[in-house]
Amino acid sequence: MWRQQQGRFRLVGCGVEELRRCRREREAALRKARRERQLVSKRLLRESALEEAEGVAAILGEAEIQQFLQLAQQGTEGKQREKALVNLRRGLQHLEIQQTFIRLEGSMRTLIGLLTSNQALLQLEAARCLHELSHSEQPAVAEACLPATSYLLTYLSGHSSDFIELCLYTLGNLIVESEAVRRQLLPQGIVPALAACIQSPHMAVLEALGYALSQLLQAKEAPEKIIPSILGSAIPQHVLRLLHPGPKLSPGVAVEFAWCLHYIICRSTMPCSLPMGLCLLWGCCCWTWLRLSRELRMQDWSWWVKRTDQGLGDLSSPCPSSGVLVAPSFLHLTLNFSLQLACPVLRCLSNLLTEAAVEAMGGQIQFGDERVVAALFILLQFFLQKQPSLLPEGLWLLNNLTANSPSFCTSLLSLDLIEPLLQLLPVSNVVSVLVLTVLCNVAEKGPAYCQRLWPGPLLLSLLDTLAFSDTEVVGQSLELLQLLFLYQPEAAQAFLQQSGLQALERHEEEAQLQHRVRALQETVLHG
Repeated sequence: MWRQQQGRFRLVGCGVEELRRCRREREAALRKARRERQLVSKRLLRESALEEAEGVAAILGEAEIQQFLQLAQQGTEGKQREKALVNLRRGLQHLEIQQTFIRLEGSMRTLIGLLTSNQALLQLEAARCLHELSHSEQPAVAEACLPATSYLLTYLSGHSSDFIELCLYTLGNLIVESEAVRRQLLPQGIVPALAACIQSPHMAVLEALGYALSQLLQAKEAPEKIIPSILGSAIPQHVLRLLHPGPKLSPGVAVEFAWCLHYIICRSTMPCSLPMGLCLLWGCCCWTWLRLSRELRMQDWSWWVKRTDQGLGDLSSPCPSSGVLVAPSFLHLTLNFSLQLACPVLRCLSNLLTEAAVEAMGGQIQFGDERVVAALFILLQFFLQKQPSLLPEGLWLLNNLTANSPSFCTSLLSLDLIEPLLQLLPVSNVVSVLVLTVLCNVAEKGPAYCQRLWPGPLLLSLLDTLAFSDTEVVGQSLELLQLLFLYQPEAAQAFLQQSGLQALERHEEEAQLQHRVRALQETVLHG
């Protein structure tokens, strides 16, 4: 990126283009790391009232396990058989008992026999035992459940919503970490089975389905083997229906399927492999949700919102890029739901707006409306107050919006949003890097944009970030200063007068920064 020439450090080649290319390469690496950082988790479905009534589970030995299985299989009374399975299930809450159970010869075969019996209560208790095993921390325990997965898949077409829900959560727990389970279930038709479940009228079933589907989409083979099958099914159109604003929108269902769409979008081998309708419709859903952030504004921190009220417009007006109406009934969302939905929604929209995605879609995914920027800043201020951990998600989206869009950079300037952006710098190093990256997006657009950045609070803020110990924050600050001085030489003189050279000296010996530090020093001293 930098080279020494005749004793002076200069930008290689085209300068600004080289800076942009290097920054995009770093962002691509970060996006890849974010995609590979899976949210693998397991769900445990237990009835708290029932657990309290049953008391503390006892530690079982091999003899007790065998006795309970024998009673459940050969007992003369239905209640006696059911109670034996209840005791076994309670014991299986302990890891050591799970391990003992799978070591016992014939134990899983017996449990599957009970699962496939013609007595509903025995079936349900046997499924609950499998569910406890599926939640195990030990992969070997999950592998031992492999023979039962075909039956669990078959029961997804049953009539009991409670039983279907239990089977879905159990399958979701098993498929997320066991390649053997996925290898068995894919040819047996797990995707068509899930597609059939998505038409269920029961919200609990739909939420469990969203969980199982999101687990399946995290598999390492998902891009090649799973996502094409899902996109070829009826699932996408129903997912969008479940996410569409309306009085019947279920918070839990919406959150689960928002994560599903996130995995579909970010894990596809190429964005152009996604149906155009899916990308555009989901983009409109995200856009709508951002506009609803107007409802989250608070007078004490949104002084600038008053300037943009007219720009935000009527929430029931159509989305400019789609004509989709925003249903006022969507405003019943609770605060907790909003925070839960924020992460997958922002990630979906961020991934749809990456350079590669927009290029692959022929540049058709466009949100050329400054109201999106205003709404996003309302969310950022809200996150700062209520959930700072979500700030990076919003800033990733802002970065992708401004990366190749002069109009969105203009919106940041015309709405006076640079100072609120700078106020986020002290939050964390991650937030600082993203804030500085967005400002680089603005500065690299040319002299007219840098004239709007300086004079103002930017230079003082950058002097503060140069005191950070984090090399990534300092490096991004150096890049922004280089762009600013390139297009606005007066800023370099102000930097010199405010002891900027002394601030640079502390980083002269840092291997990752020294070339950029020296180059910036040369720019300040010699222009």
